[in-house]
Amino acid sequence: MALPATIVLDARLLTRQSTGDSTYWVGLLHGLREAQPRARFVLASDQPAPPGFVETDSISWRREPAPNSRWWSLITLPRLARALKADLVHVQYSASPLLRTPFVTTIHDVSFFVGPQWFKPKDRLLLRSSVPKAAKRAKVVLTVSEASKWDIVKHLSVPEDNVVATYLAPHPDLLAPLADQVASRLGSLGVARPYALSVSTRWPRKNMDLAVRAMERLAATTPHRLVLTGKAGWGGAAQGRRTQAVGYVDMDDLAALYGGADLYLCPSLYEGFGLPVVEAFAMGCPVVVGPGGSLPEVAGDAGLVLPDYEVETWRAAIESLVADPDRRAAMAEAGRQRANEFSWTKMAQGVWTAYERAMSG
Repeated sequence: MALPATIVLDARLLTRQSTGDSTYWVGLLHGLREAQPRARFVLASDQPAPPGFVETDSISWRREPAPNSRWWSLITLPRLARALKADLVHVQYSASPLLRTPFVTTIHDVSFFVGPQWFKPKDRLLLRSSVPKAAKRAKVVLTVSEASKWDIVKHLSVPEDNVVATYLAPHPDLLAPLADQVASRLGSLGVARPYALSVSTRWPRKNMDLAVRAMERLAATTPHRLVLTGKAGWGGAAQGRRTQAVGYVDMDDLAALYGGADLYLCPSLYEGFGLPVVEAFAMGCPVVVGPGGSLPEVAGDAGLVLPDYEVETWRAAIESLVADPDRRAAMAEAGRQRANEFSWTKMAQGVWTAYERAMSG
């Protein structure tokens, strides 16, 4: 009987604060533990394992220090893969030209091609130079939606058959809170109901200004505020009279924010997946999204997909929904049902199938 394959994962994002990219790796590890494919997984990083990480016979943590992150990606990871005689390496976006072990890469989206104006010049140049090269060398390109798959095919000139889309799911640690827990958490954050919520790092393509401006135009008799949470980023939204920014919060506070909101607003101009949409669904929060990238695909019939990014379109939709609790309740239930369609185990099974294909040559 052949020995189990050795697969090395670039696990550095597992030790960082949760964002969409880091949640991908947390969820993949969670799904791999559930799916239990027959393989040896080595999670490689320049940092110690995160708190609570449990090694098993098939999943281990390997710390390999390096002078800096760039050196680790360029030199340390290829060297480790050779030393372990790895059958496959799983990276994200870019890959070292020195990596001779077969690899797959996860490319969440190609927003740096779709909207280059959303990026700082240095970041845009680096991504547009390195990612296409990695995509062409990869045995399989993994992504997170059909919309993202077709953008990868178009902008990176990767054959359709070489791109595999696997949906994400809510963060494994995001659990629906009890009503009294919502009230307590909101109180500790200084957040009062009623409010709409938006969760995102402040980047230009997240288009937070639209949500701020739409909320500012609500009728004076509408009491709702807009609560913003997420990392600072750059090019962030302006602050309005109805806006309250609470910064980056932990999973329990995030669950409470979703649970207490009357609406979740996602005005992003483009998403490869749109993880907060599914998380809001799971927490029973009605969702409003724009037409960019994967958002209509992920929202399905459970969310309200607006046709454009005009302030008046968004103001009217928000005004209508906050005045209609029955419609919001119906949307919340549809969202919970939609969230049940997304699973990390299902996602990991799809990734494992891609691994097998990559290792078969």
